[in-house]
Amino acid sequence: MNVNFNIVPEAVATARLSSRQDVLAYIARMFGGAYGLDPATVLDRLEERERLGSTGFGRGVAIPHARCGAINRPAVVLLRLQEPVEFAAADGMPVDLVFGLLSPENAGATHLHALAALSRLVRDETMHQALIDAQDAEALYALLSNQLERDAA
Repeated sequence: MNVNFNIVPEAVATARLSSRQDVLAYIARMFGGAYGLDPATVLDRLEERERLGSTGFGRGVAIPHARCGAINRPAVVLLRLQEPVEFAAADGMPVDLVFGLLSPENAGATHLHALAALSRLVRDETMHQALIDAQDAEALYALLSNQLERDAA
């Protein structure tokens, strides 16, 4: 199943942060700026999910995710960290690529498909390296939007 992600240029950034909490707060603000969502509500949802277990995916990637009643299709943000941050990932490695995912409140299967699509994206070695090597947020957005459009086709 293909997932129709909502991704806009404002949903991609690079930053230097020092903790998992800083990362979650930053991506909550990114969701606010990119999609008009309340950052405090998004942060609460992300923290609630993170308390169930780290969303550190491994290989330097984290995928913090949650459900949100204020959206009608999955929304993504991508944050590339300028220095890796400890995220309690399963493989013990700090993360430098963070994909935030919000799905509609009642999107059971859609949420799982969206997570699976992001997982496939970051497991692709060529794409993973391209995201790491991208010069800036504009280049990251181009890579991500092109890949998501190709996957949705």
